[in-house]
Amino acid sequence: MNLSEHFTLEELTASETAARNDWDNTPNGTEIANLVRLATLLEDVRKAIGKPISINSGFRSKKVNDAVGSKDTSQHRIGCAADIKVSGMTPDQICQAIKASDIQFDQLIREFDSWVHISVTNHAGETPRNQMLIIDRDGTRPYA
Repeated sequence: MNLSEHFTLEELTASETAARNDWDNTPNGTEIANLVRLATLLEDVRKAIGKPISINSGFRSKKVNDAVGSKDTSQHRIGCAADIKVSGMTPDQICQAIKASDIQFDQLIREFDSWVHISVTNHAGETPRNQMLIIDRDGTRPYA
């Protein structure tokens, strides 16, 4: 099922953890609506960067989220976040390209210098925080 021109429900719900354990990772209607908003944001990122985006992680059911060691408050749990990579670009280059655009995001996090977490607000119509962070072995800090 297409959520936008370039992003599908299957892509934003794919989980090796769920597949390996034969767990259901199907979002409910509210979570699908959030994934549509997320796919729209990802389209904006794709356009700004000018290259396809790979999704490492999107929606996570509670069981999957717990298994990967994430918090219950993770925006992945409600379909509002994706961890992305772009071929030929470092996570910092991705963050810089998004920062230089007029894209409105809730959070943009360079995680462990391996991928970029990007999210929409938890509820449609909320004002995005445009919060930029770095998370790595040294902890969490603002992205400069």
